[in-house]
Amino acid sequence: MSDFVSGFWGIYISVIVIGGIAGLFILLLTQSKTTFKSGEEVTTVGHVWDGDLEEFNNPLPRWWMMLFYLTLFFGVGYLILYPGLGQWAGLRGWTSVGQYTEERAQAEAKYQPLYDKYLKQDLKVVAADPNAQEMGRRLFQTYCVQCHGSDARGAKGFPNLVKHDWQYGGDPATIQTTIEGGRRGQMPAFGAAFGEEKVKDVANYVLSLSGKKHDADRALRGQETFKTVCAACHGPDGHGNTAIGAPNLTHPSGNWLYGGTEKTIIETVTNGRTNQMPAWKDFLGDGKVHLLAAYVWSLSNNTHAAQ
Repeated sequence: MSDFVSGFWGIYISVIVIGGIAGLFILLLTQSKTTFKSGEEVTTVGHVWDGDLEEFNNPLPRWWMMLFYLTLFFGVGYLILYPGLGQWAGLRGWTSVGQYTEERAQAEAKYQPLYDKYLKQDLKVVAADPNAQEMGRRLFQTYCVQCHGSDARGAKGFPNLVKHDWQYGGDPATIQTTIEGGRRGQMPAFGAAFGEEKVKDVANYVLSLSGKKHDADRALRGQETFKTVCAACHGPDGHGNTAIGAPNLTHPSGNWLYGGTEKTIIETVTNGRTNQMPAWKDFLGDGKVHLLAAYVWSLSNNTHAAQ
């Protein structure tokens, strides 16, 4: 609530909360005075259903009213100690961010020595340690599965980390750099520059690079365009460039980020693609990044770890 740009909303919420509690107290006080003497006839409220089903005006049970009073007193005490009245922070000054920071600091103090132990080891050595692998797997399951999947085989637009086919390189140091700083890859749109027919020609030439079914005549025409324009990133032979993250277009497995059909390639060449891998160094810290990098490297280099 402290994030409100206007103080009006803090006052608005406070009035509603205080007014609601005060109204409940008044209701309880009025009902507490409603008593009946022994033998006195109890009247009805005038509501009748099905001819003879009447609603009597019996007083509320005392035990129920006392519980209600205790609930209200508890609510008032809570609002004094903790935030709940607009911008009032409470006497304890509690915030969810503060609690998170405190709990994270406690966890870091407990586990940081273990992270530091692995941080001093080479990534391949860490990847061979079963305990480190389990820690890396849990980190992956927590932070990476949303994009790369629980099996690390990726999805449309997200790389497969099990196959040994990397856009930026798959050596341990490069993987760690990728996790630390993230990556931003962009394929420019060529639809307006090439035109529909030339795009189809280039798409068929790209299909021919990985041995996929293609139109030979279109591929022959698209080869010239590819070598003139596309080779600047993907190389004259289509093997890509890990320095800029340009994909290898000749991989026989057809490990395509967005799909390797003619329709999808045409869409890619026409509209381009933009992908971003977020940076994790500031959030996870060096120790967790080191463990995570070792685990990711092992997925395509350690058969036992991948299984």
